[in-house]
Amino acid sequence: MSLLTTLNDDIKTAMKSKDKETLSVLRMLKSAIQNEQIKVGRDLNGEEELTVLSREMKQRRDSLSEFEKAGRDDLADKVKIEITIVEKYMPKQLSEEEIRQIVQKAIDQTGASSPKEFGKVMGAVMPEVKGKADGNQVNAIVKELLQEN
Repeated sequence: MSLLTTLNDDIKTAMKSKDKETLSVLRMLKSAIQNEQIKVGRDLNGEEELTVLSREMKQRRDSLSEFEKAGRDDLADKVKIEITIVEKYMPKQLSEEEIRQIVQKAIDQTGASSPKEFGKVMGAVMPEVKGKADGNQVNAIVKELLQEN
């Protein structure tokens, strides 16, 4: 079943249960996917849907950090709820240890030995962890492991 079909079913459920917050987020996700479909001119495959979801999640995480820096707890709480809803549609997230293993494998494969080769390592890691790990966390782990080498 495609993500769009799942979202439509969950939108109906949220409407019936009068869950306005969930309904709002689901409609945003559906809209983002449909806009991407229009942009590419065809239905999206699973990986493309995951890319859209990842983008939506990143926007919310960025908003959350900005709201927290500004001391806007009211807005931060709202975004935390949105993140929880979006996470339901994301694949299971990798643990820090799993990310470290993937990064170390990429460092070994690319032969990277200094922080100057950060881009090469990130290029090898990101396709493997796409949608399954926060880019900022991966970034920090790559920098850390390259410092050790």
